[in-house]
Amino acid sequence: MHQILIIDDEEKIRTLLSRIISLEGFDIIQAPDLKTGWRKLELNEVDVLLCDVKLPDGNGVEFSKLVKEKFPAIEIILLTAFGNIPDGVQAIKNGAFDYITKGDDNNKIIPLLYKASEKVKLNKRVIQLEKQLDQKLSFENIIGKSKLIKQAVESAKKVANTDATVLLTGETGTGKEVFAQAIHQASKRSKNNFIAVNCSAFSKELLENELFGHKAGAFTGATKDAKGIFEEANNGTVFLDEIGEMPLDLQAKLLRVLESGEFLKLGDNKPIKTDVRIIAATNRDLQKEILSGNFREDLYYRINIFNITLPALRERTADIEELANYFLTVFATKTNKKIKRISADYLEALKLHSWKGNIRELRNVIERSIILVDGEELTVDSLPNEFQQSTSNSQQSAKPLSAFELASAEKIHIQKVMNYTNGNKTETAKLLNIALTTLYRKLEEYKIK
Repeated sequence: MHQILIIDDEEKIRTLLSRIISLEGFDIIQAPDLKTGWRKLELNEVDVLLCDVKLPDGNGVEFSKLVKEKFPAIEIILLTAFGNIPDGVQAIKNGAFDYITKGDDNNKIIPLLYKASEKVKLNKRVIQLEKQLDQKLSFENIIGKSKLIKQAVESAKKVANTDATVLLTGETGTGKEVFAQAIHQASKRSKNNFIAVNCSAFSKELLENELFGHKAGAFTGATKDAKGIFEEANNGTVFLDEIGEMPLDLQAKLLRVLESGEFLKLGDNKPIKTDVRIIAATNRDLQKEILSGNFREDLYYRINIFNITLPALRERTADIEELANYFLTVFATKTNKKIKRISADYLEALKLHSWKGNIRELRNVIERSIILVDGEELTVDSLPNEFQQSTSNSQQSAKPLSAFELASAEKIHIQKVMNYTNGNKTETAKLLNIALTTLYRKLEEYKIK
């Protein structure tokens, strides 16, 4: 139920409005002046404020600005005995929902209250989602307690509240964009734009346009001016992922942004000023790229002011269980499945895997398993073949030497080839150089599926 605060120095008007509005199911709070009204706002969860313009201790138009600054989700409807255009314009500028004349517009009050209440619901939802997003993008949501990941987080926290350019290095899938967002969220630029661009996802021409924008007529089809990322992100953060893939001539333009805070749009000869913080990321060895002539040395020293290397997942196996349980919760909720736990064998298989795709690969594996499993537990049967093979090999290695008989070695070899061919029996028989009927016999004998 929405709460309505009525501020009016005339008791008869307050009482009449309260009676009419309460019949619609709204909760009513009353105040005779702005000072009392402010106290009511602080003590109650007010959704809509109905406020007279002329009050003994101040002006409702000016008061509406103070209210919106302190309570941005509240919607304000101003009431006046003598409406005038300048006051109405100023009221809307100050954030009022509407400005109406007493008597003449009485029939508008109830419909306006419903509209304002709907907007309040939307405002609250937006604020809630923004809070959730802030939490999601914060350092507190980077999962892991291993020494390497804790060191990376501590370094990122220290640099976050500066304007220093950051270079994030590490293999693909280690969470470089997650770190970049957390750094931005903890910085003084957090209220402004964070814009990410993957430098490997565009051709040179498209990447240049994406970064710097263009003037109308700069190329065929450019019918109007367009802003680039460096203009859109002014006072915010630009995340340049896979910066090692950026063409050399664009590297020179980026260097100018870093050195002078200026850039040129395509087709323009007038520099545009920008104030952005740059966070770059790469999975390449940029020093080797410099020696190969693929990366500018001067740009390298400009972006490598503060380097953070993110560890590969195989270097932080202690975090695999926590990450797996997190993804289990996410995807079980998403698919509406009641999967509650992960089996010990499943976790063991995860820890034995090499994780060339790092956290991104782990995420995909858990999502795949959740799709396949019907019970309450993730079991090793839901893992891809190569994971099950790792578990099998681990179990074999734990057995005494007598277990390494020819039959065991043959079974392992056939399973490896089956994994390689994705279960294609004809192709497997060809690679093993045996007849297809022989393969079927051995699959049945060794109970290989």
